[in-house]
Amino acid sequence: MEITWYGHSCFRLTERGQATVVCDPYDHQAVGYQPLKLKADIVTISHLSPSHSFLKAIKGDAYVISGPGEYEIGGVFITGVQTNGRAKKEEEVLENTLYVIDYNGINVVHLGDIRRIPSQSEVEELGPVHIALVPVGNSVGLNASQAAEVISLLEPNIVIPMHYSTPATTAKLDSINKFLKEMGLSQVEKFPSLKISSLDGLPEEPKVIVLDYPRE
Repeated sequence: MEITWYGHSCFRLTERGQATVVCDPYDHQAVGYQPLKLKADIVTISHLSPSHSFLKAIKGDAYVISGPGEYEIGGVFITGVQTNGRAKKEEEVLENTLYVIDYNGINVVHLGDIRRIPSQSEVEELGPVHIALVPVGNSVGLNASQAAEVISLLEPNIVIPMHYSTPATTAKLDSINKFLKEMGLSQVEKFPSLKISSLDGLPEEPKVIVLDYPRE
């Protein structure tokens, strides 16, 4: 399986012989980065926002998943779990759906725009988490310390941060440095993608892997 980050909260997950999944495609006019030109069999949407649900960026006749439930498409098992999301006002809460994406027993969790620490029962509902795609850039979502707390609850083998400030984004987010400090790291190497062939290739202790976004 290969995981590629395109900036903000958008990832593409691919595996030979199985459906390709794109998570949270964005409108580049809303968040910056290059315009997305991706093909997908499945698109997951955490919540309705131009920065997380821009379906026009996806080519092909993709199956769109935009809420909780259990799905099996092209050999990929996906479970959507609803959480509390963005709150523009105290009385106004936008729902967020996080997704567990199962590729041959390797579980990838995309937390979407989650805005609170999940409960222990919610964590147990997810099952084992091998790779966690975690928002770390605050704004009105998880800040660095909250992201670290979520990771301690999920206990993933690999953590890939997302939804943070970069030179390419126009969104008002914190840099990744605060999160790295919370995780006891100073500088980390960036990779163009993450390739995992089996569960045996996963580290035993949680490891932070920072992916780079495509550039011209």
